[in-house]
Parts: sequence; structure tokens; C-alpha cells
Amino acid sequence: MQIHSAALLGAGAVGSYIIWGLADNSRVRFGLMADGARRERLQAEGITINGRNYHPAVWGPDDMQPVDLIIVALKYNALPGSLDLLEKAVGPDTIVMSLMNGVDSEEIIGKQIGMQHMLYSLIKIASHKEADGFHFDPAPEKTVGIIFGEGQAPYDSERVSAVMDLFAGTGIRIRATEYAREEEWSKFRLNICNNLPQAELGVGVGCYRDSIHMEAIREGLRREVEAIAQAKGIDLKKVAATAKGSAVPPYSRYSTLQDLDAGRHTEIDMFSGAIMRMGEELGIPTPFNTYTYHFIKALEEKNDGVFDYSPDDQTLVKAW
Repeated sequence: MQIHSAALLGAGAVGSYIIWGLADNSRVRFGLMADGARRERLQAEGITINGRNYHPAVWGPDDMQPVDLIIVALKYNALPGSLDLLEKAVGPDTIVMSLMNGVDSEEIIGKQIGMQHMLYSLIKIASHKEADGFHFDPAPEKTVGIIFGEGQAPYDSERVSAVMDLFAGTGIRIRATEYAREEEWSKFRLNICNNLPQAELGVGVGCYRDSIHMEAIREGLRREVEAIAQAKGIDLKKVAATAKGSAVPPYSRYSTLQDLDAGRHTEIDMFSGAIMRMGEELGIPTPFNTYTYHFIKALEEKNDGVFDYSPDDQTLVKAW
């Protein structure tokens, strides 16, 4: 089995890593999937990554054909509206890898196209957007890269070998594992515990080193995630050695805070929102995640101008 064609859905911070690795790969027909104004913009402007402008092919719904591999790197709230476009690129043997955060994107995609197409996968990369495009450091000590695998045996399948062959020599770091689901949950825990508290405070990740209070919040979130993972049969001890992320400077701001800084809505529904839903289904209390969910939703409302009160508004508000 070989991969001769690949499509990327989502050309943001994560997708830029895939473009950087595959755009110059002559062994594969590679393109971006996009529609409407986004497609027009990508065709006209391309995408700038680490100071270089790339112009990969951009395929829309009218010229999209089935490909051997689809990589999904969307924001969580963009996935439902992109499923029809994604489906147009799926053939009988198409492999789909979702590099989205969270632990339920495979199920959402699989419900549309069939779970038989899915390979469980995740990515660990400190990619961010600046005025001149996307930036990341591809060095091994800075970028862990893609971790992926089959959801069940055989773990050394032809599909896994084909994906490894595709990325060989591209510069993209990739590792196959038989514990792909556990790796996903490990990253999910890392995101909830590291991504969210700093976003509430609006400061760099050094806050976890310098404040026992921030560490206490992070610990409360961690306990809830691990309780739900255990109830779902996810043994996080299997990936204890890979549970840590890459070292970053104390001023670093992870994706949730980056979204708030830019006035965007966050992926809190995929993080604490998902923990709340699973906790309710399993009868497991999630007070830390519930508080965090509503706090960050309120910060989104603040960005939306909900609390931009004017002295001209004399409407009285009952405080209690």
C-alpha cells in the first residue's frame, strides 16, 4: 500500500506544519481543501510559514476527488460545517487522520464517513501566528510532531506503514504507537491542565512554576480528567513516559489564551465542555472544569462586547 495523494483540511497553525513538510514532496499529489472566500484567499495569497510563502494546490467542492490520505487540522467549531467537503475526498480506501485537539473528533468524522477510515492521531507542536505568517521550530527538542496508530490490532498495519513511508524524509517528526488512544487522552489532559488556567489569568505558562494557587487549579482539573479516563477504560499509565510536552519559555501563551488575545472564540467546548458532558454521563462530578468552562465562556462574551456598558445605560441590575 502506498499513498500517492494527500489533502489537508485546515491551513492554520497545525496545518502549516503539514504544508511545510509535504508541499515540496514530489512523491505525492498534495493540496488544501477549502471553500468560498477562504479558498479564494489561499489561492491568491498562499500561506507563509517560517518566512517562506507556499502556494499548494487548493481544491474546492467542485474539483475535489478522492485521495489516499486526508489530514484534518481544523478548529473544533469549524468541523461540523466542513464534513460535507471532507466526504467528497473520501474513497473506499482513504485514510483519515485528525490532528485536532480533544478526544472526540475521530468519532464525529467517523459518523459521517465511517470509522473504518480513521487512524487515531495527535500532534504536539508549538506553532503560532505572527504578522508575517506561521512560525514553529522543527528541532526535535521543540517539536514532538505527529503520534498515530490503529485503534486495535494489528498495530503494524499496511496503513501505518504507508503513512510512515509518506513522511519519511520530509522533516516532519512522526511516531507510530499501539497506544494512540491513550496518547490522545494524555495530550487532552495536558491541554486542559496547561491550556486553560493560564487563559483564565491571561499570563504566560510561568504561572504554574510561580504560583501554588495556579498549580492547585491545574491539579483539580487533572484529577477530573483522569477520573473520567479511568471510567472509560483509558489507561494513561501506558503513556506515562510521553505525557510531557516540549519545554517552552515562561512567557509562552497556549492556544486558548492566543484565541482570547486575538478576540476569537476558543475551543473550550472541546476541552472542559467535553469533560462536563462525559462527567454527567458517567456520574462523575467535574467542579473545576465546570467553573473553568463558564469562566472562559464569560471571557469570550467580554471579547464580544457583551459587557461594554455605557454610563447612558441607567437600567438597574439586581445584584442578589
